[in-house]
Amino acid sequence: MSNECVLRVDLTLDENNLEEGALKLLSLVRPEWNQEEIKFKVFTAGISNKLIGGYLPKDKSDMVLVRIYGKKTELLIDREAEIRTFVLLHQAGCGSKLYARCNNGLCYEYLPGVVLDPKTVREERIYKLIIKEMIKMHSIKPQDGAVTSPCLFRLMDKYLSIVPDKFEDEEKQQRYIKTVPSHDQLRKEVGDLKSALTCLEMPIVFCHNDNLLANIIFNEQKGKISFIDYEYAAFNYQAYDIGNHFCEFAGVEEVDYNLYPNKEFQMKWLQEFLTAQNEANSVEKKVTERDVESLYVIVNKFALASHMFWGIWALVQSHHSTIDFDFLEYSKLRLDEYLRRKDAFLALTLPQ
Repeated sequence: MSNECVLRVDLTLDENNLEEGALKLLSLVRPEWNQEEIKFKVFTAGISNKLIGGYLPKDKSDMVLVRIYGKKTELLIDREAEIRTFVLLHQAGCGSKLYARCNNGLCYEYLPGVVLDPKTVREERIYKLIIKEMIKMHSIKPQDGAVTSPCLFRLMDKYLSIVPDKFEDEEKQQRYIKTVPSHDQLRKEVGDLKSALTCLEMPIVFCHNDNLLANIIFNEQKGKISFIDYEYAAFNYQAYDIGNHFCEFAGVEEVDYNLYPNKEFQMKWLQEFLTAQNEANSVEKKVTERDVESLYVIVNKFALASHMFWGIWALVQSHHSTIDFDFLEYSKLRLDEYLRRKDAFLALTLPQ
């Protein structure tokens, strides 16, 4: 199945009247549904796009999601690559089925369950399922012609090139000047990170790259974890996917970096990850304390890259997005945390 096999609909969704466009898409992907009976649920957790779910009251689990792309997000996201990723992940048993695409959005399968929160993400039974799903995704092989070089610094450089020089809103401009590092400083920090991280030996695998809590769905009935939202999924450093996930323990709407997992928790998590990875790959090798310590050091260095990546990303979003979210404040939070953790994490040394 390729991009060409996904139903294409010549329809432009209106973010101010998403239900109307959703009904048109549902008439194509669920033609047996009585349109007068369809109900809608608006999802508010996302900060990149707007999302709505259509369903019949008799079976809410058979919901169909319709997502309209956020304004100017094509500057940040390769939409054709996202379609390929949707198809690839579904074939691998890792994601939703994509029903249709339109001019500025997607229509796809709803995965029932609850999103994680700062408490549930730490539960052993749940984080073991997260690890299992992450390893499954990391095992996906590249398609013919796929770019398998790590996307991290390529995207950071791209985002830096489109960070706004100035905001038209004067209040926002003053906050920008006072609270966010300059372009030159950001470029220097990215260069320093690249030098510090690219010399580390770390597998390049297919990563989700955005495993925040709202993108992880727990289906208790099935005892299964699913990852959703594949806009940033691509080949990348494995340690980035893990470090980014640890950063997201802090939340998005109410960010608290005191929730970043301590070493004791990380060592348990990483021990489980390495053991499960060996089992998945039929590797009969005992995971040593040195193995876990090495991964701990590398993951925390890549956590810095997560803060920098999303800090720069939020600067671009703050200039273009119409979503009701303070992207400039979020950028400040991520970049402040990067600077706060930088010296300690870069000073970590691999065990001899």
